[in-house]
Parts: sequence; structure tokens; C-alpha cells
Amino acid sequence: MEAVSAKTRNPVVWIYRYLRESKEELQKVTWPSRQDTIRYSTLVVVVVVGMGAFFAALDWALNLGFTELLTLAHK
Repeated sequence: MEAVSAKTRNPVVWIYRYLRESKEELQKVTWPSRQDTIRYSTLVVVVVVGMGAFFAALDWALNLGFTELLTLAHK
């Protein structure tokens, strides 16, 4: 524990260092272009809507089948 400097114990110094290092790392990031962002966002929305429709149809079909199965079991 003696190896820990007094600077790392001070929360103000720690927060300042954390924010400075975060800024440095964010400057290293290669950000996507506007066109890429729109393309990927559209792809995500299309996939989510498609999966939602698939699971809605699956739920409807299974519910219909289960209802018919209960109707047959009641006769």
C-alpha cells in the first residue's frame, strides 16, 4: 500500500486525471462518417423491426395452436 502515491488518494486529482485521460483516448477514436452512421442505424432499425414481426407472428401462431389444442382437449 505504500507504493500508492498521495495524488491517487485525493479524489479531485483522481477525477481530473480520469477526465484528462478519457479525453486523450476519445481523440484517438476513428469516428464513423455521417453516411456510415445513417447506414448502420437504418440497418439496426430494419433488423429490429424484422425480428419484432417474426416474433409477433411466432407468438400469434403458437397462441392459435395452443388455443386449438385446448379446444380439442375439451371436447
